[in-house]
Amino acid sequence: MSDFATLIQEGYFYQDRTDRIPQSEEAGWQLIFIRPRRFGKSLLLSVLEHYYDVNRTGQFEALFGHLAIGRNPTPLHNQYFVMKWDFSLVKAQGDVKDIEAALHQHLNDCIQEFAQTRANTPSACSTRIWPWIAANWSTSLICPTARTC
Repeated sequence: MSDFATLIQEGYFYQDRTDRIPQSEEAGWQLIFIRPRRFGKSLLLSVLEHYYDVNRTGQFEALFGHLAIGRNPTPLHNQYFVMKWDFSLVKAQGDVKDIEAALHQHLNDCIQEFAQTRANTPSACSTRIWPWIAANWSTSLICPTARTC
């Protein structure tokens, strides 16, 4: 299971390693998580998603209250807009154009979901989803979001 909220809410065993979150913050902004398959990379990213996402502020106590980071949170908890991309959902069959189109569609779907889940923020009002190429989202989504912070 790689969804942190489901794991906690349904009472599954979770080995608390959240005490390492402050260390990762001190390490810098660009981190690489290199681990073998089935070693918890997706779960770790889900923990970080739930910890940092401003949209999940109301869940913080229920998810983290009993964990080390819940007892001693950093100032950065629930302070960021988090957009989740799951590239395992991108169809990797066909020629390069097919794969590129599938990637752009996935990115556009993620951007659309991001904008919809933040409908009450000023950035959602000016978000435009470009149907032909996902790379154009930066000026329509990131800039207005940055101005709200």
